[in-house]
Amino acid sequence: MSLDVHEADLFESSRGRLEAIAYRLLGSAGDAEDAVQDTYLRWHAADRERIETPQAWLTKVLTNLCLNQLSSARARRETYVGQWLPEPVLDGDRILGPADTVEQRESVSMAMLTLMERLSPNERVVYVLREAFGYAHREIAEILDITESNCQQIYRRARRHLAVERSRTEIDAVAARKIVEEFLAAALSGDTEPLIRLLADDAVSVADGGGKVTARRTPVIGAMGIAQYLRGMFRPSDSKRALVGGGPAFHAAVVNGGPAVLVEVGEQVVGVVCLDASPSGVAAVHIQVNPDKLQRIARQWAATGPHRPLIEEW
Repeated sequence: MSLDVHEADLFESSRGRLEAIAYRLLGSAGDAEDAVQDTYLRWHAADRERIETPQAWLTKVLTNLCLNQLSSARARRETYVGQWLPEPVLDGDRILGPADTVEQRESVSMAMLTLMERLSPNERVVYVLREAFGYAHREIAEILDITESNCQQIYRRARRHLAVERSRTEIDAVAARKIVEEFLAAALSGDTEPLIRLLADDAVSVADGGGKVTARRTPVIGAMGIAQYLRGMFRPSDSKRALVGGGPAFHAAVVNGGPAVLVEVGEQVVGVVCLDASPSGVAAVHIQVNPDKLQRIARQWAATGPHRPLIEEW
């Protein structure tokens, strides 16, 4: 059954919200877009005259598609080479969704998307729909075909799993640039002390190369260890330039709502270093160099350019 103009417009008006939900659930912009497209195909094939509340129907279909992906993703993670990190997204991308509240902004931070990997699929759905989109427990229960009391229990359990004692620092473009400038100055100084001063004592660093680009396969924990690791990673050498295909240019960017170093070689994005800023210092360093997870941000970056690098001689 073909869509009439109203039905097509109804779906398109929902696309941004559906993409934002799917991205928070899956941690991948590409997978989120695929899930939304599959939702569209089901909308196209459905007996739409019998659908009383299209928005609720679309959300339920999308959520079930994401649940299936989350279940299979757990198996894929077991064979993933090295550490897995979410796909980074540049500030202003529609897929990040609403950012009016602290909870909405926090839900797409690199730290939170990584932390949500410890949740069960149902816990992640309940947490995202409740925290980021303000769904009532009754509505979420109907989406998941569970009782409202069960939904509340799942929500409380998810919050316990995600409980953190520190608070995240709110970042705008100016603050992000300042943090990135300080980080690059410290990382390129050749000394660990400036980095140690920037990092929280219990900071963690995780790198994702996906088996396609050389990246450390285990996390680094603690300010001293991370400082030593970053000093080595940022130390210039001919062999490193040859490995990446030239001299990199370092840019300041806002990625997933936080400060980030965006690394370009020959106008191609080859890495994104996300810095999780907290009152006690940089609490996490997430290094994404898997080329499969840099395609979207590379397109965004090119579309919003040209950009003047902070450092272009390395």
